[in-house]
Amino acid sequence: MACASCHNPALGWSNGLSLAFGVRGQTGIRSAPTILNAAYADTLFWDGRAGSLEEQATGPLVNPVEMGNTLSGVVDAISSIPAYGPFFESAFGDRKVTVERIVQAIAAFERTLVSGASPFDRYKYKGERSALTASQIRGMELFREKERANCAKCHRFDDFSADLTDFRFHNVGVGMDHPQPDIGRQAVTGNPEDRGAFRTPTLRNVAATAPYMHDGRFATLEQVVDFYIRGATPNPNLDINIQPFELTDAEKADLIAFLNALTGDLHPIAAPELPSDPPATAP
Repeated sequence: MACASCHNPALGWSNGLSLAFGVRGQTGIRSAPTILNAAYADTLFWDGRAGSLEEQATGPLVNPVEMGNTLSGVVDAISSIPAYGPFFESAFGDRKVTVERIVQAIAAFERTLVSGASPFDRYKYKGERSALTASQIRGMELFREKERANCAKCHRFDDFSADLTDFRFHNVGVGMDHPQPDIGRQAVTGNPEDRGAFRTPTLRNVAATAPYMHDGRFATLEQVVDFYIRGATPNPNLDINIQPFELTDAEKADLIAFLNALTGDLHPIAAPELPSDPPATAP
């Protein structure tokens, strides 16, 4: 397993699957979120249990369902690959491999994964009135409209949240009709009011990061919009801002057109050349 097994740049820095997978064919209970623009988040994972990219990068290494290793095993594996020596020396001054240096290096790389200018950015921040189509502009207004879609309540739409998220946790009803639902943020805080709440994801490049929601239940943006139109899944902790609303087919198309306008270019990622790949070993 590699980080890129679940965070593939060709798949929006996710894996294109409903749920994350790990060693020995195991499957997790949540989807692999995109790591695009993760540099801006103050908490990581769907439930926010990590407070930094370094902390987040440590978790999957030892998670028995993900990489299934030990911290000492990771250090031994990286230390055994001679090609990494010059990289550690260049970054840290010597070739000593530690867990702290490994996750610092991973986190430093992740902080470079920032979405480039999208049609939305060119329209909003650069004043290019032709950057959005008429349909996308109508969709943008629907996105902001408090009386109906109200998307911007959680996917903040202002100059202080260019990532289109409030980075907070909300119960939107996903999976709450299951006999034993994923309790989300409550598992971290212990607060019953956080039951079923999950971190609001970025909408940057959202058209490239299907499937959607923390359990990957929706294959298309159309399905996501329909879910919110019908008021999500009622439950005692449903966010107060989730209410049924109506859209015509044309308005739905406009809203989805706007979501597609949030895709920006990325700088090409070129991996450094290594003399040879390490031999594959079973965990």
